[in-house]
Amino acid sequence: MSAKRMETVEVISQEEIASGIFSMWARTEKIAALAKAGQFVSVFCADGTRLLPRPISLCEIEGETGRIRLVYRIAGAGTEEFASLKAGDQAQMMGPLGNGFSPRPGRALLIGGGIGIPPMVGLGRELKRYNVPVVSVCGYRDERFLTRELRENGELYIATEDGSSGTKGTVLDAIRERQISGDVIYACGPTPMLRALKEYAAKINVPCYLSLEERMACGIGACLGCVCKSHETDEHSKVRNKRVCADGPVFLATEVEF
Repeated sequence: MSAKRMETVEVISQEEIASGIFSMWARTEKIAALAKAGQFVSVFCADGTRLLPRPISLCEIEGETGRIRLVYRIAGAGTEEFASLKAGDQAQMMGPLGNGFSPRPGRALLIGGGIGIPPMVGLGRELKRYNVPVVSVCGYRDERFLTRELRENGELYIATEDGSSGTKGTVLDAIRERQISGDVIYACGPTPMLRALKEYAAKINVPCYLSLEERMACGIGACLGCVCKSHETDEHSKVRNKRVCADGPVFLATEVEF
């Protein structure tokens, strides 16, 4: 662990934006200045019995004002503790961690599923600053969140499992129904969605970048607890694996296997 990556941040605000999904803005000097879309932070619990930090992706980054936004789902005791933080409280974070998205020219197709949607907000804003046209396709199980922010970046299409909003089905169903296209695909979400997008991108011959969701322990690549299968041999483990936290979480789709 690198001490220079540790920072005590101050909570600016916290709110529940959907059932069990919280949005936290925090003030930070180092992390906000260095972070890019697609990276994440490790958040440490104040409760000393919970030794391992919780990785949370960066939703929005404001380097000029020293603020970051985390949007996360309560998944256990650790994230439940984070949800109890209020304005003025402090938290220990390490970051920015991992490798984020590398913007490319051309119409960008941003695809998010569930809690993989927040990174698409930050990426969309980054692409917009470069005058890259953005269209987002997001899949929801039930409640929808971050739709306002996504629409500020460009077009937004929605898919829901029950058909309560947008296309009934998956993000790929929405893409086909609406005949949505792009020159580059960027995606974050559950593994079945990413697997389907990898196959889809190969079929239409479009470059595709995937942000993988894996359980992480150390967050810096030392424990090998979040490896994924790859085409190349990893220099660290000497096998055909990639460390999602250190080599990713963003990979070119052709680099990884599911």
